[in-house]
Amino acid sequence: MPAKFAIRILALTAILGAGSPPASALPSRAVSPIPSTSTLRLPSDVTVQTAAPVMRTLARALLQKTDPEKDPRIRLDNRFRLLSVAGKPKQARATLATLRQLRLRRHAMQAGARDLQFVILALARAHGPLSTSRFADAFHRVMTPLDNRTASLVVRAIDLNPVYYPFAERFRHALNATKKQPQLSFTDAIALVRAYQLYDAYLAFQRYARPLIDAEDARRYRIRHVQVKTQDGASISVLVVRPRNTHDRLPALLNFTIYADPRSSLNEARRSAANGYVGVEGYTRGKASSPDTPVAYEHDGRDADAVINWIARQPWSDGRVGMYGGSYEGFTQWAAAKHLPRALKALMPSVAAAPGIDVPMEGNVFQTFAYYWPLYTLTNKTVNNRILTDQARWRRMQWRWYAEGKPYRDLPRIDGTPNPTFERWLEHPSYDVYWQSMIPYRRDFAKIDIPVLTTTGYYDGGQISALYYYRQQRRYAPKAESYLLIGPYDHVAGQRGTLDQLGAPRDVIDGYHIDPVAHIDLGTLRYAWFDYVFKHGPKPALLKNRVNFEVMGADTWRHTDSIAAMHDEQRRFFLRPARQPGSRNRLAATPRRDAVTPLTVDLAERDKQDPFTEFGRIVTRRIDHWNGLVFESARFEHAVQLNGLFHGHFDVTANKRDFDFEVDLYEQRPDGRYVRLSYYMARASYVKDRTTRHLLTPGARTRLDFTSGRLISRQLRKGSRLIVVLSVIKNPFAQINYGTGKDVSDEDIADAGTPLKLQWHGDSQLDAPLWRGDPVIRKPNRAEAHGPKRENRPPSS
Repeated sequence: MPAKFAIRILALTAILGAGSPPASALPSRAVSPIPSTSTLRLPSDVTVQTAAPVMRTLARALLQKTDPEKDPRIRLDNRFRLLSVAGKPKQARATLATLRQLRLRRHAMQAGARDLQFVILALARAHGPLSTSRFADAFHRVMTPLDNRTASLVVRAIDLNPVYYPFAERFRHALNATKKQPQLSFTDAIALVRAYQLYDAYLAFQRYARPLIDAEDARRYRIRHVQVKTQDGASISVLVVRPRNTHDRLPALLNFTIYADPRSSLNEARRSAANGYVGVEGYTRGKASSPDTPVAYEHDGRDADAVINWIARQPWSDGRVGMYGGSYEGFTQWAAAKHLPRALKALMPSVAAAPGIDVPMEGNVFQTFAYYWPLYTLTNKTVNNRILTDQARWRRMQWRWYAEGKPYRDLPRIDGTPNPTFERWLEHPSYDVYWQSMIPYRRDFAKIDIPVLTTTGYYDGGQISALYYYRQQRRYAPKAESYLLIGPYDHVAGQRGTLDQLGAPRDVIDGYHIDPVAHIDLGTLRYAWFDYVFKHGPKPALLKNRVNFEVMGADTWRHTDSIAAMHDEQRRFFLRPARQPGSRNRLAATPRRDAVTPLTVDLAERDKQDPFTEFGRIVTRRIDHWNGLVFESARFEHAVQLNGLFHGHFDVTANKRDFDFEVDLYEQRPDGRYVRLSYYMARASYVKDRTTRHLLTPGARTRLDFTSGRLISRQLRKGSRLIVVLSVIKNPFAQINYGTGKDVSDEDIADAGTPLKLQWHGDSQLDAPLWRGDPVIRKPNRAEAHGPKRENRPPSS
């Protein structure tokens, strides 16, 4: 599967939690397998419902063996879970106490709150089988002494949505996988017990915790649900959470979202209130208790503006509002800022979506991953998880459309369900006023001079939109206090950090082991950022300059005042054909205008087998070059950093009026493995201007000048090569441009005609941003340390 489409799908599965591997898929260390005895072999008929005694026996057997894990934290964590499943709650609690002390000494993120939910469970089981009274006593014993911040994290860890954290399904997968094995390694066995421990614990939380959480919330917070009217008469549902421990007027933090999930919304608003703000959740019109018809994107800016103005009028408000949130909730921040509400004083958009820029189309090429999103978000008052989790349905639709060669506009008919929102999107293949009206456009950014902290990741499918907003504000409002923080994060980590809601760190993202320094808790950073803006707190230490980025492979953060300053050289490579058949095309240091690298793609051909079975993992032994050409550079003689955005200046002759293409960059390490770096994709007729289509003249040379919208920072090893894959987009996951010049959504396989023939000329060039020298270490000046002067006081009433 091409890398960018895999990024989008993996982001969805990561949010769902559906991508958790079975125990057998976890990496195994070189340890001796557990002997296959009648005691330890899993019965073939064991099920999730009958697994308790089997898991207890397995856990007790594993406790008699030596754990080969070298990290003492992981070893203690394994032991605590084994003791829990083995029916030894007192010993489990003691082990967990030792583990928590170790985390505290090492200043682990969220160490004070992590795993306290399991302390509650161990206390409740210490004196016999679980009961309502025993669980309640243990809950109050742990929760009552906690401050609001810690308590909010513990409650969030207890009150997980089983749709997004399907522990029963994960245990079922692990159980089925291990039952097939004649003998288990320690790693596989411990993974199975861990899966059971989570399933068992959260079954108990679902049974006993809800009324206790409600009572705890009533003790600590004032919670209110209201309707806010807009100027055009719509109703917006709003949740307000205020801390009871103060009567002061407070700044409010607003998360405006289309994802009307009551648990998630309360968790976010509660956490803001726990950190000394009024937590406010606003919902897209038509969502939650709003009686209106849900509409995505089109009204959110005006509606969020109305909510902000309402907040500023409330007696508990000090007149200042900040906004935060990721993905769609990043979009709503910029949509609101377009309307310049007076009370809006700061933003923290994470992995922000930009309609028309990255979704539902990128480079003016519509992406099919977005097809089912309106059905997921707009067909009820909350979210339709059945739609989102039915990936088999969408894969059938994609492959049927691809195999039959139907017009892209026929997707709703192929699926058999009307999708009016998607069809409305298809009426706007250019970045026209429909899209421009949703978010700030060009000079609109000049008026948005409030502080903004943007977070995203190199492997966030929506990085292009997050970067779009950041670069546009820096261009039109250069004096605004705007920061970018980016690292080796995907769409989930780019908005939450490398901790999950249990407080456990994610060491691996899409197959890549992140550097230790890249671990980050963006939830904690959120409140540090708003404390800096609203409460004169210190600026977060990681924001040492405008652009703050982690260098993959170097285990270090660097800080520059611009994206351009990330590199000190633009290394120019020219596209040259292979010297001999069977060898790769070359990235040469000099141009050759008369050289041509041809590419022929039969747009009517359909593959009998699925060539897209391998997801685009970050580190892999093979790369996707379907319908494409591979170019390789000479080996780098020294280690060098690839930092920033790459540029392309391609000369091409096509035999059709249009085509869709992509450029993928990889590092090929000396060991032969590939590391995915960045990519660019676009419709050739829109490369010059996303607002207006400029069709090609068949047979004439065309210049394609572009800048990638996704930056990367990676320490390239000595002896590595830069690999460029230049390909034509023809797959089930995006529109297929048959090159007639008609609206691509109306084209079908009958329009394919003769194969697409491209001639990439030898003076085509790709500029790679490199950093060769050591970063300059210097003291930040006052503006860098404290930010520009700004008015931080509440506005007068």
